[in-house]
Order: sequence, then C-alpha cells, then structure tokens
Amino acid sequence: NRIVEEAAAAPPPKGVGVGRGRAMRLEPMAGAAADLPRAVTGVAEFDTVTGGGLVPGAAVLLGGEPGIGKSTLMLQVAARVATGSGAPVIYITGEEAVEQIRQRAHRLGLGAAPVQLAAATGIHDILATLDEALPRVVIIDSIQTMFTPELDSAPGSVAQVRGCAAALIAQSKRQGSTLVLLGHVTKEGLIAGPRVLEHMVDTVLTFEGERGHQFRILRATKNRFGPADEIGVFTMTAAGLEEVANPSALFLPEGSGATSGSVVFAGVEGTRPLLVEIQALVAPSTLGTPRRAVVGWDQSRLAMVLAVLDARCGVSLADRDVYLNVTGGLRVAEPGLDLAAAAALTSSLNGQPVPVGTVVFGEVGLSGDVRPVSQEELRRKEAARLGFGTAWCPVRRKGSAGGDGVVEFGHVAELVARIGGQPGDVRPIRRREA
Repeated sequence: NRIVEEAAAAPPPKGVGVGRGRAMRLEPMAGAAADLPRAVTGVAEFDTVTGGGLVPGAAVLLGGEPGIGKSTLMLQVAARVATGSGAPVIYITGEEAVEQIRQRAHRLGLGAAPVQLAAATGIHDILATLDEALPRVVIIDSIQTMFTPELDSAPGSVAQVRGCAAALIAQSKRQGSTLVLLGHVTKEGLIAGPRVLEHMVDTVLTFEGERGHQFRILRATKNRFGPADEIGVFTMTAAGLEEVANPSALFLPEGSGATSGSVVFAGVEGTRPLLVEIQALVAPSTLGTPRRAVVGWDQSRLAMVLAVLDARCGVSLADRDVYLNVTGGLRVAEPGLDLAAAAALTSSLNGQPVPVGTVVFGEVGLSGDVRPVSQEELRRKEAARLGFGTAWCPVRRKGSAGGDGVVEFGHVAELVARIGGQPGDVRPIRRREA
C-alpha cells in the first residue's frame, strides 16, 4: 500500500489527435525535374509577371486599391484564356451582380468570350459548383466577401478569409485548376486579412498606380514559379487596360533640353531594365522645420542621402525644402537610385543640369562611397538602346566588360564636383569616355 510516483506522458499539441498515422513515402531529391506546364494567357505583361503564364494547381493572390483596375484586368485575362485555349474559365463575384459583369465585358469588347459567370458568397456552393464544372481557371472576386457557415464571424474577418482561402486552395491543388483570388487592401496598402494568406498562396501580385496617372504597375512580390519583383506596365483607357511593351519610353521626359533637378535613372525591376525620370526641387524654406516630400521612393532613404551630402560633401540642405518625385507613378525600392537622387538634388541646388543623354545609377554608402549594383551591363544596354550614350555609375569590378561613354565615380563628392558643387574633399574622377 505504498504511493509510487509515475511520470505522465506529454500531451499532444492542440488540434493534433492521438491516433497513429501512416508512414509517408519519401522521394530522393536527385532525379530529373520536369518543366512546369503553363497556360499562356495572351496578355504579355501578365505572363511576364507570373513567370510565363498560369501554372495548373497554383494559387495567385492579386491585391490593389479600390478602383485601380483589378476586376478589369482579371476579366480581360479570363476572356483571353477562354477564347485562346477553349478551356473552361469561371469568374465568381461576391461584390457585383452577373449583369454588371456582363456590362463591363461588353464595354471592353469581351462580350462574346466563353467565360462562365456566377454571383455567390457561400463557400460550400462554390466548391460544389467547381467540383461539377472542373474549370481550368477560377477567379474569385473577392476573397473578403466569401464566408462559411461553420464560422460565426462576419465575412472579411481573419477567420473567414483564412478558412475560405484554405478550402479553395485545397480544391485547386486537388483538381489541378489555377485559382486567382482578388483581395482588398488596407489604408497602409497591405492586403487585408491575415498575413498567413500570403504564405498560403503560390504567387502574390499587387496592382499599383496613382489615380492621377494613366499607368498601372502589376508587381510580383512573391512567386514560387518565377522571378519575384517582376513588373508589368499597363495604361488605363476607355477600352480597358492596354499593355505597354516599352515602359521606359513612357517614363522618360519628352523634352529634349536639359533641366536642372532632372535625372534619368537606369533601374532594374525583376529581370526587366527600366529607365525613369527622377525630379528634385530644392527651394528656400520659410518654415522652422524644412519640408521633405517624396513620391515613389523611401523617405528614409532620402534622409540618408541628404545626411551623406552634408557630412561627406559639404552640401548642406538643412535650411531648404526638398521635394523628390519618381515620374509616372512608379515606386522604386532598389538602392541603385541613391546616386541618381544625389545627382538630382545637387543639380537643383546649383542650377546646373545633368548633360543630356546621361543615365545615373549606383548605391551610396554612409561613408559617401559609391557601391556597385546588380546587372550594370543590362542597365547600360537598355540606356544605349534608347539613345543614352553616357552612364554615370560606380567603379566597375575587375574583369567586368568595358565600354565607351562610361563615367565612373568612387565617391559621391566626385559627383557633386562634376555638377558644379564645391565640396571640402573631392577625390579624382575616374573617367572612361569615347
């Protein structure tokens, strides 16, 4: 009749049963990798962003601000796929009536496309319909309007969005159909709903653009089947979204004369080189704290460039208002814009324009050194194709290909001196020109 202590077994994690599972079959990593079959939509810019077309069984999440053109874009893609391949395509809307979709399709000249439409929000009805129709592409507009009765929360809540998306993605993987989910965004520009939604899907696309500009940028922020950060450019017209085959020509200034504060930046978005005009304006300030306004670039990055110009080059803008604008409504995130921003600011301050036919790119460090950026040869080739004969860029690495019309900078003070500044410490300019 003694008491003996016995250690209890550790309880399983919540949600995991105590039943035994079956051993899985393990596959070796070594072996031939088959190419992914893709459905080319016929919308070249959309195919470029997705990596070559829609992959069967893939889930794509498309987010954007209200009225930016998400529904218009996907209606055009659905019509192209259904007309070109003859595969069944289903467009399900939870925000509009079927008649409204028809009216938009007729306005865009897509009224004869064999796309099947439905207006529904119940997830069980949608899953039953997809099981019977076996479509090639399914478009849900939007995931925030879908609901399942098993959850008590309202449509659009975190639980509803996660549960409905999980059910649709599971069926897409099982059937081999491509699922496209349209999503709302918050006032911060993030896709509404749980962050896990972006982890659940294979591809995340964002549709960007300023309401005052005609350009729309389709950007891939995640892509398991292709390059991330790829972009596609569209223009919004009365007949819908039109593709822009050469976006660099649209983002460049039309005037032929040089203007102080205007610099052409040679950037790379994904695998595509892109030339865009950077405008800067430095003006005397009447405020106690001068203004710093940025459109299309990171404001903290501008603050860093201003600090480097002040501390390393003797160019003080502490008593000036500074405005920086990336023209065309494009948003640039790469650090290669640093040198172009420094050139535009210095040019506006001194009133001396950068020579016509010059592109600028390079990353600026806190010590003022100009660092190399990726794909420099690709940037210069795109600039030469569009008629720009000179490139202001970092000092190239050993073994890199040479070229005419290249002006190399090792320190940002060299750039300031070239545009007419008077920095305290200027190093010699390394220059290679024709």
